[in-house]
Amino acid sequence: MNIYCKSALHQIKVAVTTIVEIIEKLTENDLQKRPTSNKQSIGELLEHIALICEADSLISDGASQDTMNKFYSSVSYKSLNGIKEALIKNHQFLEDKFMNFTEVELQEEVTSFWGVTYSRYEWLLEIVAHIYHHRGQLHSMLIHCYGIDPKVPLFE
Repeated sequence: MNIYCKSALHQIKVAVTTIVEIIEKLTENDLQKRPTSNKQSIGELLEHIALICEADSLISDGASQDTMNKFYSSVSYKSLNGIKEALIKNHQFLEDKFMNFTEVELQEEVTSFWGVTYSRYEWLLEIVAHIYHHRGQLHSMLIHCYGIDPKVPLFE
């Protein structure tokens, strides 16, 4: 396996592990909290985070907008346990998939439905950025909007 790919997957695992730890500090009531009326609730954000590994994997394969819309409408996680299980399952799916790519496959370029073209490895880096972005968003929402400090170290 490509050492850079292995390192990127490790960083995703760090993010997923810390998100799971944050989830374990929340209550079901926290899912309904919505710091800004026209933005995602904590539950909606967590549901989005749980889908990142699988959804972005589909995008990295060149899935159409229609395929993505069908994917998003086919999944729903409304409990902390469901979100946590989906996050872990989807992370494992992504890791298994990328661990099996050859060097040639990692360098293959794939174009998204909105026209951005990256190598598969670059798509993996986008997934790292995406999951870390939303983990930071979740952490900030909890601390600054609700005074909930999960006391989870975000980095190794």
